[in-house]
Formats: sequence, C-alpha cells, structure tokens
Amino acid sequence: MEYLMRMDWLKLSELLFLPACILVASLTLGIMINRVLTQRIDRTLKTEEGSVKSIFLHALRGIPINFCLMSGLYWIVNTSKLPDGLMRIFSYILFTVIVFTLTRVVERTLSGVISVKLSGAGDVTSSTLLNTIFKTVIYASGILIILQYYGISVAPILTAMGVGGMAVALGLQETLANIFSGLQLILSKQLRINDYIKLASGEEGRVTDITWRLTTIMPPSEGSVVVIPNKNIAGAITTNYSRPRDDIIITVPIGVSYDSDLEHVERVTMEVALAVQKRTDGYEELLDSRGVDRNPLRPAVRFYNFGDSSIDFNVFLHAHQFDVQYLMKHEFIKDITKRYREEGINIPFPIRTIVKGDD
Repeated sequence: MEYLMRMDWLKLSELLFLPACILVASLTLGIMINRVLTQRIDRTLKTEEGSVKSIFLHALRGIPINFCLMSGLYWIVNTSKLPDGLMRIFSYILFTVIVFTLTRVVERTLSGVISVKLSGAGDVTSSTLLNTIFKTVIYASGILIILQYYGISVAPILTAMGVGGMAVALGLQETLANIFSGLQLILSKQLRINDYIKLASGEEGRVTDITWRLTTIMPPSEGSVVVIPNKNIAGAITTNYSRPRDDIIITVPIGVSYDSDLEHVERVTMEVALAVQKRTDGYEELLDSRGVDRNPLRPAVRFYNFGDSSIDFNVFLHAHQFDVQYLMKHEFIKDITKRYREEGINIPFPIRTIVKGDD
C-alpha cells in the first residue's frame, strides 16, 4: 500500500514538474518585460503627463507579468495531462487572472480619466473618496463575475446586500450624509484638491484630501491640519481663492516724498518687484520681437493720489497660489525698503506741527 502511494506521488510529481517549470518561466519573462516597459512608460510620462495616453500607459504597469502568467496557465491547461481536478483548478486560476487583469486596467484608466476631468487638465490628483468608490464598484463587479464562473449564484448575494444596505443606511444616516456631501463637492467642482478656501466660520487653508467622511485642510502655518465633516462644508458659505483662476493680485500701497523723481521711483520699484516674483513664484518673462515683456502676470506700479505728506501709489504683484502672497509681500517689503535707502528715495511719515496759541 505504501509502495502504491509512493508511486502515485512520484507520478503526480512528474506530472506537476512541467507545469511548475512553465509557471516559473512565465513569471520570469513577465518580470523582465515589465521592467523594460516600466522604463519606457516613465520616459513617456515625463513629456505627456496628464494626457489620456499617459493615463492608459500608467494603467499597464504590471500587466506584462499577468499576461505572461495567463499565457503559461493557458499552455498548461491545453497541453498538460493532469487529472481533471487539477485541470479545473488551473482553469479557475486562469479565468481569475484574466478578470483581475482587465479589472485592474479598467479601474486605473477610468479613475485617471475622471480625476483629470474633475480636477483639470494636467492635474491627476484626486480625492480619497472618489478613488475608494470607483475601486470598490469596479473590483466588486470583477468578483461577482468570478463567482458566477465558479458556479456560485450571485443573486442571493445581491439580495442580501440590498437588505443589509437598507439596514445600514438607517443606522448610519450621518455617515451617509457626509459621503453624499463629499460627492456633491467633488462632482459639482466646488472644491478641488489643492484649492485654497476660507469658510464663513473662519477656517482657511489648502484642501489636501476629501475622504468618505471628512475634508482635510492645511492652514498657511502648516503646523497642523483642520478636519471638517463634509456636510458642514457643503452647507457653509465658502470662499474659494483658487476659482476660477489660481493666481491672485497682491496690492502693496507705498508713498514717496514730493521731491522724488517718479520715473526713477517707478523703475526701481519694478526691478525689485520682478526680482521678488521670480524668486518666490517662479515668474518668467515673455519677450516679443522688440524685447518687451508681454507676460500678463508682470507686476505693475500705479500712482493714484497726492497725499498729505507723500505721493501715493500701489504696487501690484501676481502670485500663482493664494498662500504664496504672504511670503511674496514679506520679501517685497524687505527688499524695497533696502533698495529705496540705497537709491536715496525717501518714504515719508506724517508730521504734525502743533502751534501753541498766545494766552
């Protein structure tokens, strides 16, 4: 009896040796192809980031491994003389790998395209809430297809999920309110990741994430985060400083003495403003054929008033993001004060002379 069992194990080992070699060879070939493809994808993504092509290429990461594994399993199923039970197991594994691969590509592609459409071209950032919902729906569909292939009826599962969902909905009304409020914020494009907002209650900062229950905001200090329920933001009066455009205009009022050369003042002020914008916000000049800067974000100086002790003007600076204004204004005030002192330009302060009348 032991001899017969030993012979059966040896026979089974011989039968499994070739399938095992095929699987190892398939995985090795898949890993090698995936490395080469990944390098080419990375080079393409650097030049076409945010395009549909780059999203689809990103979705193909790791697919060569699955494809080679599928080819190996298909080879085993059609050429090996394994027992019917093992053949059925390999068939199940082959179908599972095929469905998982297609599901993975579809999920990555759709999530990337929708993220670009909702966030704007070139910005592939998306919220945790939206990614979680899409991944759950797409992968759940793939699991149901696999169960159906295995001969497991999915109708009772769907019925149980429907009844259980109603019970869960009654017990988690507040949580569901936050989920649907988060979806409303995303789909209506009221908020995007990286938008700078300020609520009527006083909280302000840059949106870093929208989850299934909470929205996370990073204040300008960057020392902590503010976490707010989605339904509170959906029902609050909110100022979005990143809509419709991200760049903002910063106004800095200045006054110079009446004996100043205004042409000289304007020239010096523009030099400082340009230098500060380049240093803090990456400003780039757009010169035309005559060498004139035509960048619409170019700073400007505008005189507007004869004050009591000075000629007043405003300096208009541009920042691509709302929270850059604090650093830009800080640097500009320091630099302009230093430069005015070097150039002998006087910033007067009000002087009042009190004349005491005769008794």
